[in-house]
Parts: sequence; structure tokens; C-alpha cells
Amino acid sequence: MIRRMLLAASLALAAAAPALAQATLPQAPAPTGTLRIALKDDPDIMDPTLARTYTGRIVFAALCDKLFDIDEKLEIVPQLATSYKWETPTSLLITLRDGVTFHDGEKFDAAAVVYSLNRHMTMQGSFRRGEISDMDTAVVVDPLTVRITLKTPSAAFLSQLTDRAGMIVSPKAAEAAGRDFGLHPVCTGPFSFVERVAQDRIVLQRYPGYWDAGRIHFARVIYRPIPDNNARLANVQTGTVEFAERMEPDDVTTARANPRLAVAQVPQLGYQNITINITNGPRANTPMGRDARVRHAFELALDRATINQVVYQGAYTPTAQAVPPANPYHVASLVPEARNVERARALLREAGVTTPLAVDMIVPNNPDLRQVAEVIQSMVAEAGFNLKLSTMEFASSLQVTTRGEFETYLAGWSGRTDPDGNIWSFLHSRGPQNDGRYNNPEVDRLADAARAETDHDKRLALYTQLWQIAVVQDRARIYLWHATNIVIYSARLAGYRPISDGMIRVQDLRLQ
Repeated sequence: MIRRMLLAASLALAAAAPALAQATLPQAPAPTGTLRIALKDDPDIMDPTLARTYTGRIVFAALCDKLFDIDEKLEIVPQLATSYKWETPTSLLITLRDGVTFHDGEKFDAAAVVYSLNRHMTMQGSFRRGEISDMDTAVVVDPLTVRITLKTPSAAFLSQLTDRAGMIVSPKAAEAAGRDFGLHPVCTGPFSFVERVAQDRIVLQRYPGYWDAGRIHFARVIYRPIPDNNARLANVQTGTVEFAERMEPDDVTTARANPRLAVAQVPQLGYQNITINITNGPRANTPMGRDARVRHAFELALDRATINQVVYQGAYTPTAQAVPPANPYHVASLVPEARNVERARALLREAGVTTPLAVDMIVPNNPDLRQVAEVIQSMVAEAGFNLKLSTMEFASSLQVTTRGEFETYLAGWSGRTDPDGNIWSFLHSRGPQNDGRYNNPEVDRLADAARAETDHDKRLALYTQLWQIAVVQDRARIYLWHATNIVIYSARLAGYRPISDGMIRVQDLRLQ
């Protein structure tokens, strides 16, 4: 009897030994240290459905994973999804990653994806609705599979899921917070939200349950809005921050002369432009808003190359469209008109305008754009315009223009890999970022058709027609240039991947 008891005890101990050994194995130490990033401006609301700022996207890159991402070749790669399949031209099957949790501990699954996509489509004030408006339904196939049915084929839909439209929020947290979700966002990213002090800092901390935790090497990330370019440069030079985004061309020489700093430059996907209020409320009732000839005159008074040279040392590419030259949907024949002050004055006379014509322009409050606006002010004065400049904090300027409380607005767009992401939301009459409320049914038709067309040549032809109407005929917007994204960071910081969308992906970043 005793022998049997001893034998059983020995077998039990032997069975437990592997578990005991595993429990006593040393674990890798948790990441320590803080990554400090200087932003060019303060983000708007930290809710993927309601947000629209570029710097907000930079913070979201650490806070909210997406269904898909893009790589250095601008190809779509999985993130929260593991694969996708077009079952038909209007049926998209997405397989999801297993073992992912939200920052509140809730499980990420197909139901959460359906919830977030429907939230993007139905929430009041959503800036994602226009991006995924081709979606008809999203349904749960099983816990790790979602089927999305489109109203019509779409060449652009999948690319939209590489940005905020593809960010999945915790349904439990979103339902509890309602429209205040952006005050304490809960997503699936490598870092969770800690605090935000407006115009000072956004603080995130490492989420221990992150599905790809082995690639995270900091305990915290702090984002500091520093609009003044010289101040951002000084902060990275002194080591107050490790990373400064959207620096200016004249900073490159200074940074390269400093062995403690590194520089990366990539062409941006977006553009800088002047948005014109055409039908958005009472402020649209101006000669600029009512008459394309006046808008044309304003544009003819500009010399994009000179503005680029004076402010940016000639480093940017002047343009007359939203799609940069490297994109296969860039229309090579559409180039900026040469400056022609006499023709501009003649157009103003033809429009019956008394000069000098007063025009108001809102300008985001950072030094380079203020300088750009001042150069524009001087140029258009020669044609008969009295341009009055009003500077304000960037997120506030977006709110003002959304409400229609502007005449013209000097603004940029960070850009997307698919041309639809640079066009539809801004020129379509239902576009959520069509702040000037430009409305031309033929442009709507062409934008819709180009969104659906998958043949390259046919799609390019549609965009060529669209530009002829929206830009050449209607002068709906004045496109200025495509920028180069310049970042300066500590030479001790390894793992940074420069990608043309300008996002700072925190995976693999570490201090050496």
C-alpha cells in the first residue's frame, strides 16, 4: 500500500516538474524608458471616427491598430486582419487575428469589427462615413471572420481600412462613453491612453497585453505639440525629445552637421492647397465664393515656384492637383498655370469686381505657413486683392472651416495611397471634408465612377475629366504643392521606418 502511494506521488511530481520548471524560467524584463515625440500641432479629438488631423493619426499609430497597414513600398499588409479575399467584386471576406484584446481587457473579435465599421457609418459627425460609404453591410461570419458587402465594386475600399476607417475601438468602452470616447480612447494598439493636457502633451503607456509585445521597447510615449519649427529643432538638438516630425528643408543641413542627429526624407502622399468657401453658409456669399473667374484671378496671381523657393528652398513640387507625381493616377498634363497678373486683373474686371477686393484667409498658426500666407498676400495684391490673414491653432481652424466660418483656408492633406483618398472626401458634394461645399453633379458622377473602376487606364481617364471640371473650369480649390516629409531624430533611436504617409510606427523603435 505504502509502495503504491509513494509511486503515485513520484509520478505526480514528475508530471508537475515541467510546469514548475517553466514557471521558474526567467522572463524578459519589461520595457523601460520614455519616447518623446515633438508634433507640429496639437491633434483634434482622439476618436478614430471623429478625428481628421494628421498629428492625430501619428498618435493613433501607437494607440489604435488597424485592420491593415501599408509598408515602405506602399503595399497593403495585414495588422489586426491576417488575410482577406474578394469573394466577388462586392463581397470582401476578412480573417482576423486571434488572441488580441482591447486595452480594457475585452476580446477583439468579428463583432467588434462590425461594431466599429457601423459606428463609422452612422455616428453623427463621422469623417469616416465618406471614406467607406460604398459599404452596404458588415456581418459576423464567425468570431474571427467578417464579411463586408459593398453597394458597388470599389478600387479604393480596402485602402481606406489602412487608416482610421480600419481602426477598431472597444464596443464596451465606446458604448459607455458615447461622444466622450475621445477623452479616453480604448483600442488594441501597443500603448494605452493615460492623459491629455491640451496644447501640452498626450501620454500613453505600454499595454502589456499587446498581441505583438515583443516589438515594443518603451514603457511610455509622450507626444508634445510644438508648432514653432525652430523650437522643435532645438528640442531634438538638446535631447528634450527623441523625435521631431515635419521639419523644414532648411533644417536638414543643420541636422546632418550634428552627429547626434539623424534625418529621414520621403515624398508625402498629400498636398497643400487653398480651400475656398463656395456654398457653406453666409461666408460663401462673396465674389470668391460666387464666381470662378475671381478664383481663377486669385490663382493667376500666384507663383508657386517662387513661394516654394522663398519658404522651402525649392524642395517641394508645385502642383495643380491632389495626386502627387509618383502616383500612377497623376495626370501629367495638368500643370500649374504661369503667373499672369495682367490676365488676373482682366478677369476681375470681367467679373465686375471693384478692386482692391478684400478676401479673408485662415492660416494655421505655425511659422512656415504664416510666411507662405504673407508671400501670397504680397503676390495677390498686385492683381487687385486685399488679402487679410487670420492665424489660429490648427485643430481650431478645422472646426471653424467645418462650420463654414471662413472665406479661404490655407490647409494641407497628408494623403493616401489610393487617389480616392485625396479626392472624394474633398470634392464630392457628400464628402465629409468638402469644407467649401463645392457641388457639381458631374464631378460627383466622375468621382463615384473612378472609385468603382478597377481598370487603370479607364480610371485615369475619369480622373482626367474630373480635374478639367473641378480645377480648370470651376476652380473649386487651388492646389499649391506636394511636400517632402522630413523628420529629425536622435541618432541613438533605432528601428524607425520612413514611409510616405509620415506615420511614426512605434514597433521596433528602441534607444541604443
